[in-house]
Amino acid sequence: MTHCLIMKHKTVDIITMGCSKNLVDSERLMGLLEANGFQCTHDSDDPKGEIVVVNTCGFINDAKEESINTILEFVQAKSQGRIEKLYVMGCLSERYLADLETEIPEVDGWFGKFNYRELLNELCSEPVCEGKRHITTPRHYAYIKISEGCDRHCAYCAIPLITGKHRSRPMDEILDEVRQLVKDGTKEFQVIAQELTYYGVDFDGKQHIAELISKMADIEGVEWIRLHYAYPAHFPWELLDVIREKKNVCNYLDIALQHISDHMLTNMKRAVTKQETYDFIDRIRRELPGLHLRTTLMVGFPDETDEDFDELIDFVKWARFERMGAFAYSEEEGTYSAQHYQDNVPDEVKQRRLSKLMRVQQNISAEIEASKIGTVQRIIVDRKEGDYYIGRTEYCSPEVDPEVLIPVSSGKMNIGDFYQVKITDAEEFDLYAIKI
Repeated sequence: MTHCLIMKHKTVDIITMGCSKNLVDSERLMGLLEANGFQCTHDSDDPKGEIVVVNTCGFINDAKEESINTILEFVQAKSQGRIEKLYVMGCLSERYLADLETEIPEVDGWFGKFNYRELLNELCSEPVCEGKRHITTPRHYAYIKISEGCDRHCAYCAIPLITGKHRSRPMDEILDEVRQLVKDGTKEFQVIAQELTYYGVDFDGKQHIAELISKMADIEGVEWIRLHYAYPAHFPWELLDVIREKKNVCNYLDIALQHISDHMLTNMKRAVTKQETYDFIDRIRRELPGLHLRTTLMVGFPDETDEDFDELIDFVKWARFERMGAFAYSEEEGTYSAQHYQDNVPDEVKQRRLSKLMRVQQNISAEIEASKIGTVQRIIVDRKEGDYYIGRTEYCSPEVDPEVLIPVSSGKMNIGDFYQVKITDAEEFDLYAIKI
């Protein structure tokens, strides 16, 4: 029998900062807490739980600042008696545990990225240590994290400092999780990792991502699989065969490229050249002409010149990425670039370059989306808002990609079901359609 320190109500609010990988950790913690008799809510607009757990992000300065501010908001709530206990977990506390414990003593307990299960020992004297993951997304889709950590050593990235070396989850464990989620009604799976193409290398020195995705696709009830966070160097080309052959693997691939000039790629320690990157994109386009590529690019890395940036603009115009995000360089302590380079591109130059890059991409995106007018697309419906159902095609990941708006007047649709629609209009980042 489980013995918990707080018996009345036992409500816990989980607040998740940062990426979908953090979200999976929050969902696992919620499952453990519920197995021990707690009632959990996630990202409540007005948390009223006796206990609040903040799952922090520590990737870049803006994310760290947001995490700190959120912690301080709940410190104030605790001082006002609105909550009883405050705990912090995740990337920020993994990286800065000693400093945070000293600077914010009002927090009742600090946990890192991997020891958050120990929170149960704080709350229960004899905790149940297994629990069914609590999915916080709409039931029809979920994120599947296949590994932790990263063995790449990009000059700007603090992730390896936080999460350590790459560690793949056992394949059978992942497939069992997918089967269980299918039983619970999940149809769409976003496969995530810091570097998914490295999956399995720590098992036997070989990349097993293609094998994993192929087996996942063979599970009955899996309708869509979408791949996030690949790496261009040593890309496993057999993965393209799986995308081509398995109809439920979406024509979508998320590969962060960061830059294109050899000067920047070398300084960033990306282990790939400009010509190799062009060849890489060209091969993907030839082998899978319908594939939608998502990438992330960076401006303002130390010593980035106008010529470097011009090369980046030319590359984006050539590649015509269907999906693209970009951000300005943020110096992160402990990284190679912080130790060896001077952050010498002025902030106003970074922001000017970022704005120009995104304007170029907006025009490309508008043209690509407009080309879909008149086509018939299969969509999944995520929600209803006002007079529209909101759905996505296979080319769109939740929350980050364009959506499809279908008027309620065109016919009833069920949340989580698939439909055929005809695209009638397009904006830069959204489509309009009618049910057919």
